[in-house]
Amino acid sequence: MFESSAGIASSHSPHLRKPSTGEPGNSVQEGYVFPLVLGEMKGGNSPLHTTGIMPSPVFLWRFKVVLFLIWGFTCCKIGWDSVMRMSVDLQDLFLYEAFLYYNPLLLLTMMVWLWGVCLWVFSQSTVNYAKIFDLDQNHITHREIWKCSMWMTIIVPTSMTAYLYLYSHGEVSLAASQPVILYVAVALVLVFPFDIFYLSSRYFLLRTLWRIALPLQPISFPDFFLADILTSMAKVFSDLERSACRMVHRQVATIAWFEADSVCGSHSVAIPLVLVIPYIWRLMQCLRQYKDTKEKPTLFNALKYSTAVPVIFLSALKYHVLPDRWTYVYRRLWLFSSVVNSLYSFYWDVTRDWDLSVFTRIFKFNKPSVVSNLLYGRQWVYFWVIGSNLILRCTWTYKLSAHLRHNYLTVFMVTTLEMLRRFQWIFFRVENEWNKITKSGFQQLPMVDIPREDEELLGSTNHNPKKQFAAFWFAPIWRG
Repeated sequence: MFESSAGIASSHSPHLRKPSTGEPGNSVQEGYVFPLVLGEMKGGNSPLHTTGIMPSPVFLWRFKVVLFLIWGFTCCKIGWDSVMRMSVDLQDLFLYEAFLYYNPLLLLTMMVWLWGVCLWVFSQSTVNYAKIFDLDQNHITHREIWKCSMWMTIIVPTSMTAYLYLYSHGEVSLAASQPVILYVAVALVLVFPFDIFYLSSRYFLLRTLWRIALPLQPISFPDFFLADILTSMAKVFSDLERSACRMVHRQVATIAWFEADSVCGSHSVAIPLVLVIPYIWRLMQCLRQYKDTKEKPTLFNALKYSTAVPVIFLSALKYHVLPDRWTYVYRRLWLFSSVVNSLYSFYWDVTRDWDLSVFTRIFKFNKPSVVSNLLYGRQWVYFWVIGSNLILRCTWTYKLSAHLRHNYLTVFMVTTLEMLRRFQWIFFRVENEWNKITKSGFQQLPMVDIPREDEELLGSTNHNPKKQFAAFWFAPIWRG
């Protein structure tokens, strides 16, 4: 596969056959020469000679980085100058509005980047993620994921810069069209029916989303895995709803939505309804799993997702009840439900999703290896994961509570931290699933013989309490 082209080239290649010149004495052996030498002697412009003068990959990579930095500086400069052109009263207002429209896509772009990192780590380790997610051989790799995220990184901030520039220069109608065009373009790319833009992967994503929204079939691992990620993106769904509402009511680049009690205002009842949707989806999946497996742990998992419902709706009640009643009744109930949801979710992450059921045993390994020996006793890895998960589970309540969302930058930071927590969660969850597969010996079976997720017990008691995560996580580092 990696042999030199001169050794494996076919005799039928047009680049290796010497052009006929009509000179006598040309034998078959004389008709073939090395293409590079031929190009130098005859001064020809053969394709292989052209590749000899192509810039090196390192040069091309540096050139792309320079272009990216120039683009980033240009967007920042134009955006800053555009904001400075506005009056002081309008600056914060329209920065907030621009942030609302582009915040969901920016967070989605970050999640795509992180998913590419996950796939890269899996590809460097012994975890066969293609088998876990039941992917075919044509699935996209981390390189394709990073290409998509790079284009998203370029397009979304460019559209946001255009929005600020056009509005600051009085082109209000053109400014209002920028987020609308971007959202429509993203939707069209997702549903584009032709075989471009990774059709099979887009179809897999849309099919999985459909199965999540309507869990009328046995739940597979990709179904509840993606649904868990969507619970961390509930705020993204809420902002998408508010953005779409303003676009439909033609309130983009206006102050018609500024009234909190307006149809698209911050006190809208649609906000808690959209926030709770991912948790309802996951709750229905757990109930469907119980119907298929009759395992009680799935009911306890459903109870975990149901604890998010009172957190969301009790917070939203602040804008619809008297202040005294909120302070002395509903606020206390909200605090209690927040504590229950955070601690219950943390417990489930550690003991069920990650299978770190006994803290005193999670630092041991089934089969010592070079990596596990080097990391044996370095408990900070697990202390960091467990401690950060507990803290971020508690701060995630901030995002679910509408009455706390006064500063959009703070909300953005909390949402970003939650996605990083979910990114950390992915490694343990996928590794735990792979441990269950390998323990059962399924890795020796053909892909068609691997049972569906509805045959796997999410709350199975056959967990492996001794983790090999350290070897899995640090394998790329030590192999390098």
